[in-house]
Amino acid sequence: MGATAGVAATPRFTRALHAQGRPRAVVIGGGAGGATAARYIAKDSKGAIDVTLIEPTRSYYTCFFSNLYIGGFRTLASIGHSYGGLASDYGVNVVHDWAVGVDRDAREVALAGGGRVPYDRLVVAPGIDLQYDSVPGYSLAAAGRMPHAWKAGTQTTLLKEKVLAMREGGTYVMVAPPNPYRCPPGPYERVSMVAHQLKKTNPTAKIIILDPKEKFSKQGLFMEGWEKHYPGMIEWLPASISGGVTGLNPETGEIETELDTFKADVANVIPAQTAGHIASQAGLTDRSGYCPIVPATMQSRMDEAIHVLGDACIAGDMPKSGFSANSQAKVAAMAVRGALTDAKTFPARFANTCWSLIDTDDGVKVGARYEATDEKIASIDGFISQTGEDAALRKATFEESVGWYAGISADMFG
Repeated sequence: MGATAGVAATPRFTRALHAQGRPRAVVIGGGAGGATAARYIAKDSKGAIDVTLIEPTRSYYTCFFSNLYIGGFRTLASIGHSYGGLASDYGVNVVHDWAVGVDRDAREVALAGGGRVPYDRLVVAPGIDLQYDSVPGYSLAAAGRMPHAWKAGTQTTLLKEKVLAMREGGTYVMVAPPNPYRCPPGPYERVSMVAHQLKKTNPTAKIIILDPKEKFSKQGLFMEGWEKHYPGMIEWLPASISGGVTGLNPETGEIETELDTFKADVANVIPAQTAGHIASQAGLTDRSGYCPIVPATMQSRMDEAIHVLGDACIAGDMPKSGFSANSQAKVAAMAVRGALTDAKTFPARFANTCWSLIDTDDGVKVGARYEATDEKIASIDGFISQTGEDAALRKATFEESVGWYAGISADMFG
């Protein structure tokens, strides 16, 4: 896709960076973790560190609040963001290209366009890749007919279009992901938002969730909300009932389980996930497919010059959320500044909240604060919405999430 923001991804770019003499921090991935890390390293070092962000897309669409776009509560434009502010306001070198390799000995990142970008510290925040073959019969090609919409943007738009075009009284089938998975976009908030749309446009439609899990986060809250707002529309089938998905046919929309074959008018198939490919290519993953880290600094346990953030890392008690990635990025940015400029550092502290919208003004949340131990990022206290809460509290929870979205967007991109 080439390089922009005044940076040419060529060998001359590599030599130019060497010539500057400043320590170099390179960030792979411009999501909630990577964009935040790039901004904080640049902002707080006040120009003492040369910061390069490598991100192939020119517009970033947040997975958080993408379900609200499907539900009709947000526009697609409202969840889209550019990288111009990072370049113009904070001096970040934004390179729109794919990182295709990491030479840990030479401390260089190879780009698809042919350039090589040197680093003194590297932040890897590539998000997730999808293991398409974890669902029998699913594939990258099948995602055009049975969208996963687990990376926000065109897939999200495709899924919404299919929901709005679904035949009267049709069936929406979700194949939910196994643990661990990126959230948001949460599967069960998505079901709520699809149900919200269908209640208006297709009230006799049905929703079936084929779930490999026997329980899920905020289950009691969702079950209560579905019964209240969408009675009789949603059926949740864990693997103990369905026997699990044994095959699917993208051409016919049929999804086979040991229990039955379900004919989907709209199929939303969300396969198992793993750390973004560049993480495994760089040798940063373990047998789980994710990256073990040192909790106090977010450094890779495979390479102390590399920090891994967000969905790609093994974050102990923290979920794979945008809030988590943003929180981890600030810890990593502080560690990078401390390593490269001898800046003062402080004990790592982390936080997360995951909001979900069930219906209009019916918001729920779960969250916690965390600290770094030698073994993991450990929860020190937590909270969760309760069943039976009054309408005013649920509305306030939703409004809180809207304020958070505005805040984290500014925190990521300036």
